[in-house]
Parts: sequence; C-alpha cells; structure tokens
Amino acid sequence: MIYEDKVYGKVEITEPVVLKLINSKAFQRLKGIDQGGYSKPFFPFYFTRYEHSLGVYLLLKKYEVSLQEQIAGLIHDVSHSCFSHGIDYALAEGSGEMQDHQDKVFKEFVLKTEIPLILKKHKLSIDYILNEENFPLKEKEIPDLCADRIDYSLRTAIEAGLVIKDWVLKYFKKLKVVNNNWVFEDVENAGNFARLFLKLNREFYAGLNSAVMFSTAGDWLAYGLSKGYIDYQDLYATDKFVIQKISKYIKADKKLAQLWRRLNNKVGIRNNPKNYDKKVAVKSRIVDPLFLNSKKEIIRFSQIEVDWRLIVKKELRPKKYYLKFDY
Repeated sequence: MIYEDKVYGKVEITEPVVLKLINSKAFQRLKGIDQGGYSKPFFPFYFTRYEHSLGVYLLLKKYEVSLQEQIAGLIHDVSHSCFSHGIDYALAEGSGEMQDHQDKVFKEFVLKTEIPLILKKHKLSIDYILNEENFPLKEKEIPDLCADRIDYSLRTAIEAGLVIKDWVLKYFKKLKVVNNNWVFEDVENAGNFARLFLKLNREFYAGLNSAVMFSTAGDWLAYGLSKGYIDYQDLYATDKFVIQKISKYIKADKKLAQLWRRLNNKVGIRNNPKNYDKKVAVKSRIVDPLFLNSKKEIIRFSQIEVDWRLIVKKELRPKKYYLKFDY
C-alpha cells in the first residue's frame, strides 16, 4: 500500500497485519469522522481520525518501535463516535471538559469489531495490544510528549499553515527515543515545539471556536437522541450518516432547525460572562518536552525556562466560556 501523508510524505506500508487492520470496517469508518468534531463551519482546515490514526502508526514505525506498539497506535482512535469529542457534550457525562468518552468505551468497542480476529490470525495478543501500560511511546499523560500528541499537533500546524511539511521532516531529526521517552536533542527544539503546541491549544484545541463547536454539536446530537431521530448505536456510524438522518426532521422541527443554525455557525455567538445562555468548559492541553542538556542529561523544558512552569500550570486548567446566542 502506497500512502501519501501530509506530515510524513509518501510511504509504503507492507506489514500484512497492518494492511488488514487498515482495510477493516472499524478502521475505514474513521474516514468519515472529523478529527476536531465538526470543524468546517469554525476552522479553515479539516482532517479525519483516519489520517491522524495512520499518522500515529507512521510516526511509531518511523522510530522503529515494536510492531505491537505500532498497531496500538494505529487503532487507538477506532472507538471515536461521530463528531469526535462532540459526543462528550451530548451524553450525560458531566460538563464534557474531560473529553474521555472514547477512552471509556475503547476496549469494549474494539472487542466487538473484527480487530481481535485479525490479530489472532497473526499470532498477536489482543489483551497485550489493549493494555496501554505496554506502550509508553504511544500514550502518556499531559504534559509529556507521546506519539498521539506529536502527530495531531504537527498535523494541525501543517493544516493551519503554521509550519510546512519540509520543516516538520527536519524537526524529526532533532527528536529521539530515549528510555521509552520522546526527547529533543537540545533546548531550542524543545522550546520551539512547546511554544507551537501552546499556540495550537489557545487558537484551536481550547479556544472559543472549539467551545462553540463542542457545545452546539453536543446540543444537536443530544436533541436528536431525545426526539428519537437517531439512537445510541447511530453515534458510531459516520458524521455524514448522522447528519443525514437527523436533518430529515429540520423542516418540521423549529428547535432542531435552530440548533442546526448554531452548529453551522450561522448565528451570532459571543463570550459574555455577565449575560449568557450556556456555560461551557473545554479541555486544555499543554506540553513540557524533555531534552538533552550539555551534559547529555534528560531534563524538562520548564527546568530551564522557569516561566514555562507557570504556563503549564495555567494551561492545564480547563478553559471556561459563557456563550450568548443571538437566537
């Protein structure tokens, strides 16, 4: 399989088990899942969970980690529902700010797919693959770097026009794997990545537009569920399928039509703590990269840049918005 990726360029994928997983129904569905949620009305770029998931696999493959960890990276997002983290705001799971519904259902979801059988045929253990403790490069807690965080941030930066692909490819030459950690060769590159991620978080991941997108997507999906326009299982189809299924009722349902206009950014929306219709909290992300100092010791960027400690502490708090809709 020859695949042209926006971050890693043209690559050939030959591993039989990986090819079967990519071609599985569970993985192919991700082509219809927006990485951001419902991006097009709110952002000037768009990419899918399919692109990101393949990207995590390609990053891990690039650094020649075990096949098991490459596979874990490939399938890590297969349980994402339509509208990605928009589901956290649709279901009765608190404020939605944790954005962890996908993580809660991941194992149960995977076990119901063809993935376990594919792995078994290739003499690979599904239990091992589903145990995140086995794969420290794929996933780590914020503010550490991990393959998931590296890929979606660089992918967003390229799509948003903040960096170019050639710059990213050179960037990888400064990034190493040391003792199961992602480590930059020097403080300059660690700092550049940290500041890029901060910009992405403030402008995209936890910005006002994301708050509006998550809130309106959650309201629209929740209303569709409450009226029986869709059922719970429909949430695990594609964005397009759910949109088409609910949209059939727009002409006859004024409330649904209003929520649809809000979801498509067709009404005025302001952040007004003194006069608001809805309070929304959004998960905030930040990184504090590791790097090698002059003594070849592994230390954090915040150990050199004291101000970064304060930034990390501040950015780890969920961002709160007070949305006032024109109608």
